Amino acid sequence: MIVSNSIQLSPKNIFTNDNVYLELTKTYRSSKEIIEFSNKILGLNYVSAIRNSNNIPVVKKEEINLKSDLLNDINNLKNKLRNLACVSLLTGGMWGLSACSDYLDVVPDNVGTIEHSFSNRNEAEKYLFTCYSYIPEYHSERANVGLMGGDELATFYPIQSGDDYATWRIGLGYQNVNDPYMNYWDGGNGAAHSLYEGLRDCNTFLTYVSDLNYVGDLAPSMRKRWLAEVKFLKAYYHYLLLRMYGPIVIINENLPISSTPEEVRLKRAPVDKVVAFISDLLDEAKTDLPVKIDDQATELGRITRPAALMLKAKLLVMAASPLFNGNPDYADFTNKDGEHLFSQEYSVQKWIDAQEACEEAIEMCEQGEGGVSPEIVLHETHTNMLFSDRLKRELSLRECVTEKWNDELIWGLSGRPVSGLQQSCMSRVGKYPSNMHGASEKINPTMYVTELYYTKNGIPLDEDKEWEYANRLKVKKNTSNTANEFYLIPDYETVTANFDREPRYYANIGFDGGLWYQSNCVSGNSSDIWQLKGRAGQAQGILGAYGYSKTGYWAKKLVNLGFVNTESGWNSEQYPWPEFRLADLYLLYAEAVNEASDSEAARTLAISYVDKIRERAGLSGVKESWEEHSRKPNKFRTQLGLREIIQRERTIELMFEGQRFWDVRRWKIADKEYNKTLMAWNPRGKTVDTYYQLTTMYTQQFVAPRDYFWPIKEKSLVINPNLVQNPGWQ
Repeated sequence: MIVSNSIQLSPKNIFTNDNVYLELTKTYRSSKEIIEFSNKILGLNYVSAIRNSNNIPVVKKEEINLKSDLLNDINNLKNKLRNLACVSLLTGGMWGLSACSDYLDVVPDNVGTIEHSFSNRNEAEKYLFTCYSYIPEYHSERANVGLMGGDELATFYPIQSGDDYATWRIGLGYQNVNDPYMNYWDGGNGAAHSLYEGLRDCNTFLTYVSDLNYVGDLAPSMRKRWLAEVKFLKAYYHYLLLRMYGPIVIINENLPISSTPEEVRLKRAPVDKVVAFISDLLDEAKTDLPVKIDDQATELGRITRPAALMLKAKLLVMAASPLFNGNPDYADFTNKDGEHLFSQEYSVQKWIDAQEACEEAIEMCEQGEGGVSPEIVLHETHTNMLFSDRLKRELSLRECVTEKWNDELIWGLSGRPVSGLQQSCMSRVGKYPSNMHGASEKINPTMYVTELYYTKNGIPLDEDKEWEYANRLKVKKNTSNTANEFYLIPDYETVTANFDREPRYYANIGFDGGLWYQSNCVSGNSSDIWQLKGRAGQAQGILGAYGYSKTGYWAKKLVNLGFVNTESGWNSEQYPWPEFRLADLYLLYAEAVNEASDSEAARTLAISYVDKIRERAGLSGVKESWEEHSRKPNKFRTQLGLREIIQRERTIELMFEGQRFWDVRRWKIADKEYNKTLMAWNPRGKTVDTYYQLTTMYTQQFVAPRDYFWPIKEKSLVINPNLVQNPGWQ
C-alpha cells in the first residue's frame, strides 16, 4: 500500500475474517499517481483528490481480491512512484514487503499535511472555505431538486439527452435504491458531494481551530467567529440530510484511525435526537456570529446570526410538521436493535418551540442587537425611474429574488453563477427573438401552478365569487387596456385565465399575450415594454426543435432585470441564490402560531404576518379579501381554514424558489399533490384556437409513504450492516 506521512494504512484493519476495511487518515493534497493508485485499490469510480478526513471507512471487498489488487499495483507502479512516497505493504503478520531503501521516506513537496492546513490564518481560511464548498448548488436546476422534482417547473418530455435532469427524474417517479438520484448521503447521481464528507471536514476544522496550538496568528474574536460559522455549516448539513432521509447518522466527531470495523458501523439516530442535536449546535453558534456583514466587498454570503436563527426556525417548524410529528406511517420503523426512529406521540409543544424560534429570528432580523441592525426588511424597489405604481410593484416582487443582496435577503449563496438558470427560464423577448443562443427556454412553469396564484381580489380562482372560473380556459380579447396596462398586450387575444390576476402572477409568470419588462426596454412606459407572443409563427413562438416553452409559460421570476438577449448570445447579471429570505420567515411564523394554539387570538396574530406579505404583493388583507370576495367568507376563522390559506400563501410567495417541494412533504400532502397529470398548451398551434388546446405532458408518480424520504443506496447498507433502509425501499 502507498504510504506517506499523511497517508497510512491501519495494520489491524486490513484483513478481518471475510472482509476488508481500509481507512485513510487526513491528506490535504496528493499527487495524481497516488490518487489513481488509491482509487483503484478502493474500487472508487472517480475521485479528483483524496478528501480531508480523519477516518473514512470506505470499502468492503473480498479478501482475495484486495490482496491481488495490492500485489499487482505495487509491482506495476513501483518505479513510477520512486520519488513520490514510501511504499510498504502491511498485513496481519502473514507476509510483508518494504522498499524504503529505494524510495524517499518523506512527504513530497506538493503534498500538504493536515497540520500545515492549520499552520497559519491564510491556510486555515482555505480550509474554512472548503467547509463552505459542500453547500449544494441550489442555483442550478440540475442540483436543486426543489426546482424540478415537484410540479412547479418542467422541461421536454419525453426526456431529451441534454435535459436528463436527475432532479426531474425524481418528480417523474424514477427514484431507485441501486443508484439513487441526488444522493447526498454518499455523493453522486446529481449530487456533487456527500454531505457526510462535508461533515468530516467540518469536524476536522473544529478540532484544529479549537486548539490554540494551531493557527497562532488568528485573533481570538476571529477564531470564535470561524468556529461559529463551521458549527452552523455542520448543523446545516445535518438539517439537509434530515429533510431528505428522516433519521440519519449523526457525525458529531471524526472517529480515530484505530477504530475497529464495528465502531465505524454507526446506526441512524431517532428524528427527535437529530433535531435536538442540530438545534443545540445552532444555539452554540449564534452567539459568536456577526449580526451583519461589515466587509461587504469580501464577506457577503458568510454566515450571520440572523441566518443561524432562521435555520433553527426552519428546523423546528419542519420537526413540528405532520411528516415528523406523530406520523403513524413510521410506527414500526426501528433500528435493528429495536430502537424507534419516529416518535408516535403528536406534540403541540413542538409547534410552540417552533413559534418561539421564529419570534427570536424575526426580532433579530428586524431589530438586531447591541445597536447593530441587520436592516432586513421586505424588499421594495429602489428605482428612481418614473415608473407607474404597477410596474414598481412588479419590480419589487421580482427583485426580492433576483436583485443582488437586496433588503430581504437573510442568507444568499454567493459565488454561484445563476446565469445558466436565467437562460433556461428567459423568453426570447427583445430585439432579437430569432436568437436561439440567448434564451434557451428549457425550464417552464406548469399550467397547474399558474392556477395556484390568486385573482386580483387575493382569493383562489375557484373561491372568488366574482371571477370567471368556469370560463378560465376560454379565449377573449384584451379590450380594457387601461385596467390591464403593464400586464396584457392591448387588443390581443389570450386565455381568460390571464385576466384579473394578482400582481405576483404578472411578476412571476410569462405567457402568450403578456408584457415583460427588462432593463433594456426603452422606458417604463407600457408601450415600450416587451410583448410576448408565443404562438407558432409569432416572435416568441416555436423556433427549431427546442426553441420554445413546453408548457406555454415562462418563469419570469428567476430572471434578473438585466438579462439581455443579444444578436447571437446573451448578457446577464448574477445574483446570490436566496436560500433564506424574510418573507419565508414571516410565513413560517404564521404557520407555527396557527398550529400552536387553536384560538382566535392566535389566528389574529398569524393573519397579521400573512398580511405583511400580501401588502407587499399589492393585495388586501386576509379578513377583508375573504369576507368581501370569497364563496367561503369564514374560512380564515378556523384553524383548518387558516392552515389552507397559509399554505397557499407560502406556495405563491415562494414559487420557483425550491420551497414547495419540501413544504408539501412536511405537510404530508405530497401523495395528493404529486400524482397529477400535468397539462400544457399546444406550442405548435398557429392560431388562437389551435394554440389554446390542452395537451397532456406526463403524469407524476408519488408512492406514499415510500417517496417521502430518499432511499439509502443498497451498497451502503452492505458496507454498514447497522444501517436500516427507509420504509418502502426494502
